[in-house]
Amino acid sequence: MALSCIVFDCDGVILESVPVKTRAFARVAAPFGAKAVERLLMHHKAHGGVSRYTKFEWLYREVLGREITQDELEELGRRYAEIAFEEVCRCELVPGVEAVLKRWQGRVPMYICSGAPHEELNLILKGRGLDQYFAGIYGFPPAKAELLRGIIKRAGVDPATAVMVGDSVTDLDAAEAVGTLFYGRGGELQGGGFPWGEDLTRLNEWLEALYAAGS
Repeated sequence: MALSCIVFDCDGVILESVPVKTRAFARVAAPFGAKAVERLLMHHKAHGGVSRYTKFEWLYREVLGREITQDELEELGRRYAEIAFEEVCRCELVPGVEAVLKRWQGRVPMYICSGAPHEELNLILKGRGLDQYFAGIYGFPPAKAELLRGIIKRAGVDPATAVMVGDSVTDLDAAEAVGTLFYGRGGELQGGGFPWGEDLTRLNEWLEALYAAGS
């Protein structure tokens, strides 16, 4: 099977930023009480890769018992970004990912498909000098599956020869919906019947085998 392109989630796949963003959710929810914090964090951890705005809508609807207004949504988003942005800009890369980016740059196109807001995502990756590796960097909106489908269309490749690298069930669901291959990172995805690793130090080996099979 050929390898036509590689698509990466960002948080937990490129950057070790998941703990940073979990702490940011806790701080944003703190004014609503300990129960709101607990439930939002449970929801957040169960729905990795989903936009923060969708999670805030859930918080108001399911925990606070009403729909969030647009002004409230924007304010929570602003507070969240203010808390998380600088720390995300400084956090470590996921082990193994830099070697993957360097090995495949110029060989197959690589893309970012993230639930983070599009402009913020591009600003962070450009600021860290990582944008050079990607043919396109795409964030929310739309939702992950639609975003991935658009990337495959832009790349003009057969989805069956593309790989989605993700760390959440949302990433896996998107790959299955679009028909791409999938490589999982992190314990949440262990034992799912697809290639997987605690980090990305074994990803190059798997990609090379895939690439060689199509040559």
